[in-house]
Amino acid sequence: MPFTPRRRNKVKGVQFTIMVVGASGTGRTTFVNTLCGSSVLPHKVCDSPETAHLEEPIKIKPINVELEEDGLRIALTIVDTPGFGDNIDNEPAFQEIMNYLELQYSGVLAEQSRIKRNPRFRDNRVHALLYFIPPTGHALREMDILLMRQLAPRVNVIPVIGKADTLTPRELKAFKKRVMEDIEYYDIPIYNFPYDIEEDDEDTIEDNLELRSMLPFAIVGSEEEVEIDGQMVRGRVYPWGVVEVDNPEHSDFLRLRSVILGSHLSDLKMLTEDVLYETYRTEKLSRSVDSNIRDSQVLPEELATQSVRLKEEQLRREEEKIREIELRVQREINEKRQELLAKEATLRNLESRLASQPGTPY
Repeated sequence: MPFTPRRRNKVKGVQFTIMVVGASGTGRTTFVNTLCGSSVLPHKVCDSPETAHLEEPIKIKPINVELEEDGLRIALTIVDTPGFGDNIDNEPAFQEIMNYLELQYSGVLAEQSRIKRNPRFRDNRVHALLYFIPPTGHALREMDILLMRQLAPRVNVIPVIGKADTLTPRELKAFKKRVMEDIEYYDIPIYNFPYDIEEDDEDTIEDNLELRSMLPFAIVGSEEEVEIDGQMVRGRVYPWGVVEVDNPEHSDFLRLRSVILGSHLSDLKMLTEDVLYETYRTEKLSRSVDSNIRDSQVLPEELATQSVRLKEEQLRREEEKIREIELRVQREINEKRQELLAKEATLRNLESRLASQPGTPY
């Protein structure tokens, strides 16, 4: 869908950063490659049986891509999060993402506090986070709710349903409704295309209301082209027909692309700068002031007590690490013991079968 950016953006171009978060198999990688029109992210290689049980931690990978849309040059940074949602305990992954978001804010705050600014400083604040909801057809999972609630104060969260073509139109409509009911019930402050009745014109309000009604966006991605009526289109072929990526009746992909790379790009950047970052900045400076006041009022006896507590905390953490190592070693020993017992049972079975064969000297 074509969009009309501001003229000043056409001249200089803009820098924009999105983060994509979702468990393996939700269509995150295919969406990014479809968005960029090239293989920007590699697909995950299927796990072998020998390593399928191993849990890998989340890895945050920023990738820079140059795009041009309708004369607008976009220096797009895509922050991928492979490994998210693939473990039993995903709390460390939540914290890893939060740390990354706040680290970008911290870098900007440090640069703004310098007497002499760095002209080559790169602002890597994340302007939008696309959260891929698995197309279960039921409702939000506890992990979905916790993640969006934790991250929404630091980034514009836009929920999307990946691989939406796995649901029928009726199932998709009902699923969208349940997801938005959960978001409202749990008071999750997602990016819901805000508008001002007094300042925005009727077209802007109408467009934002329409986009709000489409949440969460139902996405179908494809890196392959198929021929339909003599024309090559991006799509997915099924026995019952073809799902076209760029067909609004099949997928919300075009509308979402227009939102993040065109019509709402400036709004997402403005909210990040004026609301989310300013909130972080205020909290950070307030904590710093409070900490300085408390430090100036601390007595020597209290300092000694704090030192003891820190040492006790360090000792406790070291003991926990030792216990974790002991448990892991014990699990490995038990696994090896089970493997050995299984091999011994197989050997005994083989021996008894050989002994039972007539004419076998044993």
